[in-house]
Amino acid sequence: MAGKRYANAESKFNKADMYSPHEAVELVKSMAPAKFDESVDAAFQLGIDPKKADQNVRGTVSLPHGTGKDVKVLVFAESDQARDAEAAGADVVGGKELVEEIAGGRALDWDITIATPDLMAEVGKLGRVLGPRSLMPNPKAGTVTAEVGKAVEAFKAGRVEYRNDRYGNVHVAIGKASFELSQLRENLAAISAEIVRSRPPSAKGRYIRKLGLSSTMGPGVKVDPSQIDALITDPS
Repeated sequence: MAGKRYANAESKFNKADMYSPHEAVELVKSMAPAKFDESVDAAFQLGIDPKKADQNVRGTVSLPHGTGKDVKVLVFAESDQARDAEAAGADVVGGKELVEEIAGGRALDWDITIATPDLMAEVGKLGRVLGPRSLMPNPKAGTVTAEVGKAVEAFKAGRVEYRNDRYGNVHVAIGKASFELSQLRENLAAISAEIVRSRPPSAKGRYIRKLGLSSTMGPGVKVDPSQIDALITDPS
């Protein structure tokens, strides 16, 4: 049945064509074939050389309407900062003992890791564990901070972290299929503006080479990159 729903979705558009951001959002929302509330994801292919440190793209952006996902946050903090994190809604909070617990094999069942600067010497020991899962705190992503309470609140409210992979692609969730079209468009505009703002000065040629949208179980829709600036200016 799932295969039939996917095939029906594919029949609604031409996979080889590129669509405006507004058309693409509408298509992806209408083609989400699963019975559960699928995530809607954006995939940017950037004109960068990921092997060069000065061309890597990484940061955070607050989506106007969040992602629709219940984000689980783990915080490495102690004393007053630990209490601030707990008060802000952090799911797991701990210090050196938490580092040891994770090193000992604790399940990596959270989405965002935040750490205070004074604990990064300890957290750094987990690089081989957290790094491959993109769970290592990083100052550029706002996840190494003394203001852990504010960081927890921001990520719980809809801030998302983005970073390019080794192929120069950036994948970001922009909401759920149940979102209104306007909400998905505004979230896409927000992440697009942030990606444009984060262009490395040393990157040459076309920056956003390709952009695709898809739901968790639905087909991908190509977006015309030349229309991204217009979306940023007016996402309505």
